[in-house]
Amino acid sequence: MDLLQAVILGIVQGLTEFIPISSTGHLVIASRLTNLYDGNPEQLTATMAVIQLGTLAAVFVYFATDIVNITVAFTRDHIAWLSGRKNNFSGTNGIRPIWLSDDAWLGWLIVAGSIPVAIIGLLFKEEIEGSLTKNLWIVASMLVIVGLLMGLAEMVGSQRKNIKQLGVMDALIVGLSQVLALLPGASRSGSTIMGGLFAGLKRDTAARFSFLLMIPAITASGLLELYEAVEILPPESLTSLLVGTAVAGVVGYLAIWFLLAFLKKYSTAVFIVYRIILGGILAYLLYAGIISPQG
Repeated sequence: MDLLQAVILGIVQGLTEFIPISSTGHLVIASRLTNLYDGNPEQLTATMAVIQLGTLAAVFVYFATDIVNITVAFTRDHIAWLSGRKNNFSGTNGIRPIWLSDDAWLGWLIVAGSIPVAIIGLLFKEEIEGSLTKNLWIVASMLVIVGLLMGLAEMVGSQRKNIKQLGVMDALIVGLSQVLALLPGASRSGSTIMGGLFAGLKRDTAARFSFLLMIPAITASGLLELYEAVEILPPESLTSLLVGTAVAGVVGYLAIWFLLAFLKKYSTAVFIVYRIILGGILAYLLYAGIISPQG
């Protein structure tokens, strides 16, 4: 991987990790256009997972206050509970235990929402890293399928819940939706925002919880792949990989800011239309034999 390829992948990763149009799908397409690791899906998977650490850093920076508040509250409330000094926080509405603050409860919801993708990801690790999930027919199909599901979620979702009204069932719905992101073309943010809308979350709340829920999944996959990448990736690609990761972080930060501001005023319609059009074009090119399903 040279510097130009790294910058291209970093920009694509940063833009598409948070905007609900599929980072993996676009990275697969970009890697095909730039002939990156042609015919070696394991190296491509490792590269994408490491570059994801750049967008993970963007989440940590953007949501630094939230992360600190959740960590401090989670630790404080559980120490108090274990020592028999339970707190009594009002305004639970029957959703969270009264001895947990809103921030500590949000920590538990992130844990609950992370369980489905952790289980499925570990069970099907080889398939996820293999050539099947780099197949452009799957990318095209998931672009359209999740786009249509997002449209359905926009129509039927009540969009009334804010971050303090989330319950375990809401977290599990979003977490189960995140499993779709294991397939290229689905989009982690698209799948989880879709799940949030189905659960009745407001659009910006769905996006905010989606980004917080990404932290465990991206951290785990990125660090695991970083360890394996030492053996998989060519040593000469290290500098380029670091550049791509840094670019992904900067672009990703801007993408988070944009999407949260956008969803406070507008629906996800523009992203749904984009997904369906791109998926349709990709399917046509595949059907016509202009491009091949595998690299």
